[in-house]
Amino acid sequence: MAIAAGIVLILGPFFIPLLHKLKFGQSIREEGPASHQKKSGTPTMGGIFLIAAILIATVIKAPICTEIILALFIMVGHWILGFLDDYIKVVKKRNLGLKARQKLLGQIIIAIITMTIATEMLDIRTTLWLPFAESEVNLGVLYYALVLFVIVGASNAVNLTDGLDGLASGNMAIAASCYTVVCLLTGHNDLAIFCAAIVGACVGFLRFNFHPAKIFMGDTGSLALGGAFAAVGILTHTEILLVVIGFIFVCEALSVIIQVISFQTTGKRVFKMSPIHHHFELSGWKETKVVFVFWAVGLICGVIGLSIL
Repeated sequence: MAIAAGIVLILGPFFIPLLHKLKFGQSIREEGPASHQKKSGTPTMGGIFLIAAILIATVIKAPICTEIILALFIMVGHWILGFLDDYIKVVKKRNLGLKARQKLLGQIIIAIITMTIATEMLDIRTTLWLPFAESEVNLGVLYYALVLFVIVGASNAVNLTDGLDGLASGNMAIAASCYTVVCLLTGHNDLAIFCAAIVGACVGFLRFNFHPAKIFMGDTGSLALGGAFAAVGILTHTEILLVVIGFIFVCEALSVIIQVISFQTTGKRVFKMSPIHHHFELSGWKETKVVFVFWAVGLICGVIGLSIL
């Protein structure tokens, strides 16, 4: 944890001026909250050194085993996807970045490789743990669909959460802290090191990312953190706990889905704006209040998740 935090704190003052010089600034949507327009031009792609810190700290402290390699593969795979997305937006000036089908194809390839290695080399069972029933249900081939859903869902959910200063990095630090405990309790000590590195890197990143943010993580960071979150859920076989511990991420994703369905079917919006953190902003909450409340809810959900385990 300390190594990852230290790397971020050392690299941050180097990368921020560099990204400024390269003019890798964030473009702010005109339809977004008016208060966000002043953030235009703030350097993005901070995920470059955020994820690098997690990678380096994990490699230094964790034994190189199949489980760690797979977790790093999922994270780095999404890191590359996110970098390409940000690069197209920032450098090529194509505001939408990668097309949705291109991003989905990349995630599907990552999921297929993950499923193959997990079931063939790690001998992960194709069962789903049901915590309240204290039993497992054998999903058979449907488990592969579940893994795909978890990887795509988690990476995109964290990506959607990254809309306010410190919101995604703070909630990921909380969720990864909880999963550090989950890994220790379930005997996945190597993965606990990986989770601890995520905590340290995210806490260190808050030094630059909390309001007013000096840098954003961009899709480079958020997609990779979401992929890492999915990885620990799959490898510890606690997929349902992801929903509980990552409840904030789930709410952010659901708010977008609900908004789109409602508008396309009825022409009406359920929220003033989605993802849901913008709804509270437009309802009069200060940005910092939204972030602190979401952190608090994330912490409560993390404690509930650990209690369930």
